[in-house]
Amino acid sequence: MLGCRRAAWAVAAGFLKWAGCARGRRRLLSMAKSKFEYVRDFEADDTCLPNCWIVVRLDGRNFHRFSEQHEFKKPNDDRALHLMTKCAQTVMQELEDIAIAYGQSDEYSFVFKKKSRWFKRRASKFMTHVVSQFASSYVFYWKDYFKDQQLLYPPGFDGRIVLYPSNQNLKDYLSWRQADCHINNLYNTVFWMLVQRSGLTPVQAQDRLQGTLAGDKNEILFSEFNINYNNEPVMYRKGTVLIWQKINEVMTKKIKLPKEAEEKEVEVTRTRTKVVPLHCDIIGDQFWEEYPEILAEDS
Repeated sequence: MLGCRRAAWAVAAGFLKWAGCARGRRRLLSMAKSKFEYVRDFEADDTCLPNCWIVVRLDGRNFHRFSEQHEFKKPNDDRALHLMTKCAQTVMQELEDIAIAYGQSDEYSFVFKKKSRWFKRRASKFMTHVVSQFASSYVFYWKDYFKDQQLLYPPGFDGRIVLYPSNQNLKDYLSWRQADCHINNLYNTVFWMLVQRSGLTPVQAQDRLQGTLAGDKNEILFSEFNINYNNEPVMYRKGTVLIWQKINEVMTKKIKLPKEAEEKEVEVTRTRTKVVPLHCDIIGDQFWEEYPEILAEDS
């Protein structure tokens, strides 16, 4: 029995050595082919155009119902917003080819570098990796933000991919999303004040706001609720921007000095690149002048 076992190990070792050489690998590939392999020809070529910014935008699926079922605070729930940002940070840390991300409400946009060769620029890989990583992170980190609220059912997210050939196209896209954040948040702020503090029904509040402009909504907030919309938290009004930044971290480390018997604790400063959230305006030029590396060709 022992001799048979040794013989089997010898055969296996010889096969591995043969498979490790170039000739062996080619032979293995030819052996692996079957008559069914033709079905691969049905796969569509979804390679993204070169030298374009790749934007993956995901949205919560039926999140209006999800927020009601999980008792989100209206008009803004800090727990939900911070959880979304945590998930987006996790995505960026896993997929380092993302240059910048922007999020508001139940959506996040991830911008991959123009020269990214990640997964040969296959659109399906970009979208599925981003959405699956984000969705799994949402479930995983839920308890950290909603400590007293049980997750009643799994959330869903859908995604889409859009290519932008120029830097200005990309800046305009992000400006569009931030302008959308402002429009939606202003409406929601007035709407929920009318419902929560004036006692209107949702239908009555909707009728009250129909046809109103931004100035009208600001006036309602100020005259009826003594709220200056410009003083609302920037995260609500501007959304969240995620960028890479070098951060100095001070750590305590034990070292043993020469001629000393015991170890000593010393502070060590290390520089790390981390994903940092910002709440600021990205429509004007100031942001892009402050962080030119985001659009740099060699970034």
